[in-house]
Amino acid sequence: MRKIFPIITVLILFSLLGIIFFQILWIKGALESEEKKFSEHVSLATTLAAENLMQEKGNLIPMDKKTDPFFSKDKLHLEFFKPTVSQRYSAEEIKSIIRKSFDKHNLHKVLFEFAISSNSIIGDEVQSENFFKANADSANSMQYVYPLESPSGSLSEGISPQELLIIVVPHVKSFIWRSMTWLIIGSILFTVIIITAFFLTVRALLKQKKLSEIKSDFINNMTHEFKTPLATISLAVDALKNEKVINDRDRTNYFTGIIKEENKRMNKQVETILQAALLDKKEVQLNLKKIHAHDLIKSALNNIALQIGEKNGKLDMHLDATNDLIKADEVHFSNLVSNLLDNAIKYSKENLEIKISTQTAGHQFKIKIEDNGIGMNKETLHRIFEKFYRAHTGNIHNVKGFGLGLSYVKTIIDAHQGTIKAESVLGKGSTFTVSFPLTK
Repeated sequence: MRKIFPIITVLILFSLLGIIFFQILWIKGALESEEKKFSEHVSLATTLAAENLMQEKGNLIPMDKKTDPFFSKDKLHLEFFKPTVSQRYSAEEIKSIIRKSFDKHNLHKVLFEFAISSNSIIGDEVQSENFFKANADSANSMQYVYPLESPSGSLSEGISPQELLIIVVPHVKSFIWRSMTWLIIGSILFTVIIITAFFLTVRALLKQKKLSEIKSDFINNMTHEFKTPLATISLAVDALKNEKVINDRDRTNYFTGIIKEENKRMNKQVETILQAALLDKKEVQLNLKKIHAHDLIKSALNNIALQIGEKNGKLDMHLDATNDLIKADEVHFSNLVSNLLDNAIKYSKENLEIKISTQTAGHQFKIKIEDNGIGMNKETLHRIFEKFYRAHTGNIHNVKGFGLGLSYVKTIIDAHQGTIKAESVLGKGSTFTVSFPLTK
């Protein structure tokens, strides 16, 4: 698992980077293709608009009343001096013709500015309101120019002034990006999904790795916990078979007492494991009632006093809370206090000192348990309430247990609507502060 996990992570990471890279290339290529397609459509629309302007008759310039189109002189005058596009159409009419051409080429939402430029007659130019502003912003716009000539191939061809139709499409880049909005959003969305899947996969692998390590530790601890009492029971049974022991009632009672104590110890371990399983299934039912916390704390201290005495330890008790009436389950409350004290004894050093104190803070009843044990580093402090997690004690192997005690404590305190806070300095000891809401 240790070897395969980094390989899987690296492969997934390279795959993810490759997908992102090709997505970027695809979007870039799609933008270039769309820009080219857009340019072709606008060019065709410009050509169509120019042809329409040259072919449609529009509004001719009114002739002078004395002009007679039937006389050859006046007819020749009209042939030589045909009105230009800018003379025949108003700005609004030109805009309308260009708009129709754009719509015909599926450019319905494309904005444009236009101008009719004449090479010979000054003052005949026609342009839209924002033409010069759009034309000046060449970086964000496209310009299309198409020459306008006389619609007929008569004598006038080449004589009438040549004009240019100039169409400027502003904000081309923005329009193309908007036209590809859903494609880009879809691409980004699927990329995010892939990244999320990668993250979840790595997290699941890490979790599995962690669970595998916890499982191994739990099996090792459980084996050790059961191996010792089983070995003791086996020795006691062998001793009871001895004829000298059988005839000695005191020694018989001694060895049967050992068997009984070791059996109780094994039962306690089994109950701890079963209790953890029940907590996992949320099947623990609390029998809540009003109790005086000081009475249960004293009871728990009496039960733990023997263990403190065996280590020549010192217990300092200050039950100073002015109000200790809380709503709790007697059994579970006693167990959590016992577990915290037992934890302080397990991880103690020489000259064990445990201080337990209580106080009333507003509507909260607080219990503080301090010890001068081996302490914990930041990583351990962050994980001590995890199930099966046990602090690493270096070369010290005398600390027994399954790593369920503090997990049980946290679960029970949460069930009582309380809180627990752990503080520790490595090599100097730990402090656990538990808070319960007071009851009326």
